[in-house]
Amino acid sequence: MDTAYTWFLLGILGALIISGIQFYLKRSLTTKKIVENVLLSLLVITVGFGSIWIFIGHAFLSNQVAAYIGWAAGSPFQLEVAFTNLAFGVLGILCFWIRGNFWTASIIGFSIFYLGSAYGHIINILSTGNYAPGNAGTVLILDILIPILLIVLLVVYKVQEKRAMDNAIESLERSL
Repeated sequence: MDTAYTWFLLGILGALIISGIQFYLKRSLTTKKIVENVLLSLLVITVGFGSIWIFIGHAFLSNQVAAYIGWAAGSPFQLEVAFTNLAFGVLGILCFWIRGNFWTASIIGFSIFYLGSAYGHIINILSTGNYAPGNAGTVLILDILIPILLIVLLVVYKVQEKRAMDNAIESLERSL
């Protein structure tokens, strides 16, 4: 199995573990809580720790990563990609403590970077025929899949949040 899937699968596994523990402790789990758990787990594990892992690769194992992507070794752009991943890694981990619109901003930034990277991979495939695993393999798929999944989960979470708020207000108004 390609290691590109590792952090994505760990994010899903983390969500299952968190949801399982919450269900065991409270004997109930709402859709909103499940979506929140998956979103939080993907933000912290997949975006956070996964991006830091990618930073380490681009910063300290740059020749191996370049070969995997099909790039020439020694490209100064790898260090820029490394620090971009470090920034998103830190934002992803901070999502554990900072919620609300911080999640929204983190997902927007991460999604622009990843979808932009996917676009770059596709352009590279079309212009140079670079079908290296790190350019045209699972990396390309995840560069598209993860942002879409995060955006969809965020929209569902925001809708669930608004619905819960509306229900709370309606309940309060009825009690007055």
